[in-house]
Amino acid sequence: MICLTGDIHHMSLKTGNQQHCDITEVQVAKRYFDMLKEARVKVTFFITGKTFEEEWEDVKPLCDEPLIEIGGHTYYCFKPELWHRIWNKLIHSYNGPYWYQKWDVQKTIDMIRNKTGKTITTWRNHMYMHGRHTEKVLAECGIKICSDGVKKDNDRLIPHTDGIYNFPLNIIPDHEHLFHAERTPEAVEKWIKRYRFCDDFGPKSYYVDEWTEIVLEGLRENESKGRVSNMLIHPITLYLCDRLKSFQKILEFLSAHETIHMSDMGNSVDLKK
Repeated sequence: MICLTGDIHHMSLKTGNQQHCDITEVQVAKRYFDMLKEARVKVTFFITGKTFEEEWEDVKPLCDEPLIEIGGHTYYCFKPELWHRIWNKLIHSYNGPYWYQKWDVQKTIDMIRNKTGKTITTWRNHMYMHGRHTEKVLAECGIKICSDGVKKDNDRLIPHTDGIYNFPLNIIPDHEHLFHAERTPEAVEKWIKRYRFCDDFGPKSYYVDEWTEIVLEGLRENESKGRVSNMLIHPITLYLCDRLKSFQKILEFLSAHETIHMSDMGNSVDLKK
């Protein structure tokens, strides 16, 4: 089985990717989903609360699609950045203090419920930013599964004492491993040195053709070992790489296998509080 996920951000965030794109991130996600729909592939989209506030008319059609599950992705994406840097310095929590995190999570949940009528149960923090209070806050707000971080050999839900399950990615992610837009080879080299970046797939970035082959290799390996693949693709990232052409190759693999929503992972375990 394969759990395909994607993160979608509000345009007022003004990310480097967004500034290089000729259409909005939600509009890219619509084109991406048209491809998924034709192939009957499920996806869980983790969407920021502010996207529903500022771009509701554009994001609304995605919320009525049975192949799409909506999850939360923070409200503001840790903006203003200065506050989070100060919190990280003072209390060693970039996510902020407990009260702030709970306010942000609940605000996101409420916005999505008010706009769509749906109560979300899955979550991914922006930048996988997993802090001291993450599990406690998410559990208290009714979230069942959080998908932060990367663990190459993981294939299961990891229970936490606060009553929530973590489900990290086990397929090489896109954004931090792809040359695209502002992530030129020179920029990536400086970024790796500055932040000492390295996840379970190493520090390297690749051009999209090579990265696509690494993704497919990972999917095949997980299949051979009976693992559930948990993968992340930002629609805007592959759009900026080659207008989603490489994704078509990945999609051919996905369409020949069972795909699930993130919440479907809970079917094999008791998620009742």
